[in-house]
Amino acid sequence: MNTKSTIGSEEWVSLREINIPFVKARVDSGAKTSSLHAVNIQPYQKDGQTWVSFDVFPIQNDGKRKVKCSALVVDKRVVKSSSGNREPRYVIETFMAIGNKSWGIELTLTNRDTMGYRMLLGREAMKGRLIVDPEESFLTGLISDETVLSSYEKHRNPQKGLRIGLLATNQNLYSNRRILEAAEQRGHQISFYNIRQCFMKLDASTPQIHYRGGETLDSLDAVIPRIRPSQTFYACALLRLFESLGVFCLNTSDSIIQSRDKLFSLQLLLSRGVKIPTTGFASSPLDTNDLIEMVGGSPLIIKLLEGTQGKGVVLAETKKAAESVINAFKSLKANILVQEFIKEADGKDLRCFVINGKVVASMQRTATPGEFRANVHLGGSTSVIRATTEETKLAIKATKAMGLVVAGVDIIRSSSGPLVLEVNSSPGLEGIEAATNKDIAQMMIKSIEKKCNFTPNV
Repeated sequence: MNTKSTIGSEEWVSLREINIPFVKARVDSGAKTSSLHAVNIQPYQKDGQTWVSFDVFPIQNDGKRKVKCSALVVDKRVVKSSSGNREPRYVIETFMAIGNKSWGIELTLTNRDTMGYRMLLGREAMKGRLIVDPEESFLTGLISDETVLSSYEKHRNPQKGLRIGLLATNQNLYSNRRILEAAEQRGHQISFYNIRQCFMKLDASTPQIHYRGGETLDSLDAVIPRIRPSQTFYACALLRLFESLGVFCLNTSDSIIQSRDKLFSLQLLLSRGVKIPTTGFASSPLDTNDLIEMVGGSPLIIKLLEGTQGKGVVLAETKKAAESVINAFKSLKANILVQEFIKEADGKDLRCFVINGKVVASMQRTATPGEFRANVHLGGSTSVIRATTEETKLAIKATKAMGLVVAGVDIIRSSSGPLVLEVNSSPGLEGIEAATNKDIAQMMIKSIEKKCNFTPNV
């Protein structure tokens, strides 16, 4: 008789032996080993055996509830993640309950912040017991949010940290969700503020920033600006007022404005000795021919100064094509610059993520077939790569030239050495966290703690 239970693609699981009454698991028969989201993983000796202590934030997108766990280590093995990275992980054994059945399983411990689900249920734990119907979810029973939250109430972190504001326009973007979660995990009080719903009172005695609904933003310790290019002017005006009120801004208004002006930023980089591709800029269509020759002729890159995320960037493969595109843009009174085409880069570039004057992560971006430049927004792929010493120094130098604390520096490899393409003041976290398995969001929060002379109790 078949005694196997049918489960869906996601189910509620209990791991009560390690004090986790409920955790939502992604069911993945393609993965051999099950894994649990864990941070602050520390091995220690007990009765001559190796144990491990670790913290679990069991609820997705909730950094307020932390469970301190410990378990006997049964193995330590190298596991290949879904992003292709190999990392050594501690393996523990514990009892898992799903529906009305329970049995012992192995779990590897790893930081799954970038994966969303706090637990992955692999095929080894399901063998002989479970059948998966991938079209269904929660076949063993739904559990209400109220039940889940109440079960962890005693684990709720007391909020005694910094008061932080995340200034952006979309709370649901991956980067913003991760920053909110990371701040909560470290015990801070963080709130999301939509730039469009902030307004200012400019007054000689009591200048203020108000938020729609009646809140006055006068008690923040720090602000994290995550600004879309279209919001730069107004958002930086808000940041200037925050700065004048003594609020620490992770990136200042001046540094953001400098990095957003493509032409000015290139001039700043050159003034600080940072190498860039040869670039030309002219006001009149009469100078088109000289402009093309200035950057070595065709093929060449034509960029709109107002373009973002790869939009407004054109490869002109012939001189005639370049003349047509340049003159068309100029007839629309659009500001453009032209840049030499680095053929040997082969559609690849590097993104170095810089925090507090240090490259904390780097990845390689590869263009989709038929495209000439790497861009994940246009379907490009990412992979882990170790930046060279020269590239690391260049990224740090470029970030300092802009005056930024946090930056994503895009570097292209040429036959004459690495060249900086752009310095981004609001770099996305999704691609680089997935590629490197590093908790970049938490590094950003730690940077704020350092700047605010705050010692967290986590």
